[in-house]
Amino acid sequence: MNLLCVGGSFKTMPIELREKLAFDGPKLPAALNELASRYGCESAIVSTCNRVEIYVARAGAPTAPDAELIAEFIAQFHDVRYDQIRASMYTRTNDAAAAHLFRVTSSLDSLIVGEGQIAGQVKKAYEAAHVAGSAGVVLHALFQQALAVAKRVRTQTGISHGHVSVSSVAVDYVRQVHHHFGDKTILVIGAGKMGVLTLKHLRELKPERILVANRSPEKAQAVAQECGGTAIAWEQLDDALVEADIVLSTTGAPEPIMPRRRFDAILARRSRGTMVILDIAVPRDFDPRIHDGDRACLFNVDDLKRIQEQTIQERQQHIQPAEAIIEQEVKRFLNDWRRKKNGPIIAQLTQEFERERQRIVTELFAKMNGKLSEEEKKHIEGAFKLLQNRFLHGPISVLAEDTPEPTQHNLLDALRKLFRLER
Repeated sequence: MNLLCVGGSFKTMPIELREKLAFDGPKLPAALNELASRYGCESAIVSTCNRVEIYVARAGAPTAPDAELIAEFIAQFHDVRYDQIRASMYTRTNDAAAAHLFRVTSSLDSLIVGEGQIAGQVKKAYEAAHVAGSAGVVLHALFQQALAVAKRVRTQTGISHGHVSVSSVAVDYVRQVHHHFGDKTILVIGAGKMGVLTLKHLRELKPERILVANRSPEKAQAVAQECGGTAIAWEQLDDALVEADIVLSTTGAPEPIMPRRRFDAILARRSRGTMVILDIAVPRDFDPRIHDGDRACLFNVDDLKRIQEQTIQERQQHIQPAEAIIEQEVKRFLNDWRRKKNGPIIAQLTQEFERERQRIVTELFAKMNGKLSEEEKKHIEGAFKLLQNRFLHGPISVLAEDTPEPTQHNLLDALRKLFRLER
């Protein structure tokens, strides 16, 4: 399989660095194409607000990259110095890489354990690799299994019960500042999936009105209709911020849309209470220096770390069963892959022995020139068949064992050479 995962997450990398390394928009297919042309290997990229990871299947690649080359590729692609990211990157190989993707997809490695968005994000990463043609036999099998495992974890454990999504946690932050919402205005900036999900949670607070701003009037109108709000022109954004009590921003713009000086001018026009800004975009939409005590409270993705430990404690009883499922599924995946990979050579080896057995038995019976009874022939046939099966049992069992990838590769090569099998 020769599988490799190289990346960084909220556990190892600050948001400022994750923003620089995000494979958003057209960057994703461009990076997949460049990986394919440079290394000739299968590749997929999982890029979310909390992580950036490249998965590579290197078997048969003409210039198979190692972990350092992939990390350097990430830095070069984003025009970032390698020494700035080296300490924040981690590497997983083969079964550990498969286990890592299964944990990520099942939300066991999420900032909010049990959140439901990551499986959809991994599915999008897989679909992007499929469209780009960079997902081959290995990554197709790996990502399909990861999505199936995530579904099993969700249905067989309580890991996703309760308020564990980024969206619901964002609402909890709003509740810390505001306690009554009948006279409040919510402003949504952007139309990303995460923003729509969060807005659906915010609607449950029953605000007075919801405004939706987007550079695309069509997208603004679509979100407004879906959530019972009012679409406004992008040029009205500053005026809407003056009136807003709760701001939800998820534009996905490459640069901040709200620098500090512009926001200070907006604050100077306000006469309402505290504005709560939920900036869950990566890169961030609002200048991180925006925070004005009683007038404005800014929360970004990394602020969710505050409740991570509490969430883990509450869900500890579900984490262990989920980990057990993942361990079981990793073994199943590797065994299935090993059988699929080794099946042709095992079949070829068995056919070669069967062909030789039949030749020897036929020659033996011919030499006996009719001196053997049918019963004796039957016993001789059975004895040779038993000998063949016992002889093959050893090498076939070794190929089925849970051995490291290099060992498996060496064993296959040895079998081909010893028995002169075709590749």
